[in-house]
Amino acid sequence: MARRPPGSSMKLWGPILAGTVFLGVVACGEDAVPADPPVCEDPKKPEVSSLWQCGPTLDFTPINSYRGEFADVQDWEDAVVLIDGRCTGTLIAASAGPVVMTAGHCVGLGDRSLLVFNFEDEPDGDPLVTEGTVIEQSLAPDYALIALDVLPAVTPLLLSTQATERLAIIQHPRGRPKVIAEGRFLDSCNQLVYYADLDTLVGSSGAGVLNRHGYLMGIHTDGDCDESGRGANRGWTAEVIVEASPYLQSADIADR
Repeated sequence: MARRPPGSSMKLWGPILAGTVFLGVVACGEDAVPADPPVCEDPKKPEVSSLWQCGPTLDFTPINSYRGEFADVQDWEDAVVLIDGRCTGTLIAASAGPVVMTAGHCVGLGDRSLLVFNFEDEPDGDPLVTEGTVIEQSLAPDYALIALDVLPAVTPLLLSTQATERLAIIQHPRGRPKVIAEGRFLDSCNQLVYYADLDTLVGSSGAGVLNRHGYLMGIHTDGDCDESGRGANRGWTAEVIVEASPYLQSADIADR
C-alpha cells in the first residue's frame, strides 16, 4: 500500500492545528462564559449581594400558569408566602409546630411581620393575611423562623438534605405575585447550596430551594449571577439551619 509523503500530511494538518489553537485562544478570552461557574471556594464573611438574574432573560413563570417538569408544584406552592412586601418565606413542618422559614437578613428577632398567602396571578386558593412573631433570627446561617398568629389551611413543606439534578424556587421577586424559576444544582459545601440558571431578584430572599420531590433543602439568600450568564446563586442548607436552631430538631429533616 502506498504511503503518503510526510510533507503532504503536514501541509494538510498545519492549517487545522493553527485554527484549533486560534479557537482555543478565543474561547479562553475574557468574554467566555464557563459552563459551570466555580463554587465551593473558601467561606467568606456572610454578605447579601445582588440577588440577580442568570442570563439575558428573567425566566419566571406565574405559578398558576406553570406547566414545567416539576409536575407537583401546585401541591407545594400554597406554603409559600410574601413577608412584609419585601421577602419570601415558606411554611415548613416541624415537631414543635409549623413555622415560616425565611432569610435572617429579612427580619429582626422579635419583629412582628405581615404575611400574605396566595398572593398570585389568578389565585386558586383562599387569601390569608396574618401576622407573626420572629422567634429565631441569624445571619450565619442566614435564616429566621416566624410563628404565625393564624395558620393557613395548607400543607407545610418538609425539610431535606437531598439535592436533585434540577431545583426550583417559588418566590415573590420584588414583592410581586408568586412565580417559579428552575435551574441546575451545582454543589453543596461549606454549609451552602449552589445553583445555576435559576433566576432570583430582590424580594426572593428567604424562598425555599426545592428538590424534585417538593422538599425544602435550602433557603435562598445570595445572588452572584449576572446578565451574561456568569456566576451562580446560592443559599444556606436546611441541614445547617436545623443544627443552628433551638426550635427545629434533627427529626424534622426527611429522608429525601
